[in-house]
Amino acid sequence: VYKRQVPHTNLLAWCLMPNHFHLLVQANLETQKIVRETPIKINALTESMRLMLSSYTRAIQKQESRVGSLFQQKTKFKCADDYLTSAFHYVHQNPYRAGIVRNIEDYPWSSMKEYAGMSSKNLCRQDIAYQFINIEKERFLTDSYSVIPEEVKRKIETD
Repeated sequence: VYKRQVPHTNLLAWCLMPNHFHLLVQANLETQKIVRETPIKINALTESMRLMLSSYTRAIQKQESRVGSLFQQKTKFKCADDYLTSAFHYVHQNPYRAGIVRNIEDYPWSSMKEYAGMSSKNLCRQDIAYQFINIEKERFLTDSYSVIPEEVKRKIETD
């Protein structure tokens, strides 16, 4: 008998860039549990992402007969509760700010088109995003270009 499992996270937004990626996820109580405490506290979500990325890196290294990092920066995990709306727009603005596209909605490798109603993909839990993030369906595309305050950008990009 197949038993439907409860997801450990809800994907709210994503963007795959040429040399890095962004995921905005909502963790549940199971993934917030601390699984390791030395030298710092590590929760189940962070540990799962570490294992997934490590496995992916080893597979690509083997496939391509190469060594070293696949991504430019070390993966960062942070709680965006205090700036959730800005973090959501930041994820979608990434290719635009990098000069890869002229319009945010032109980039094919993000959840932008899904929210703008330009794609039938349903990878994100839009219902949860609309519940917890200050976005409106009718204004989504216009609001996606909103300016993110510099101090919030610094919070997102550092730590």
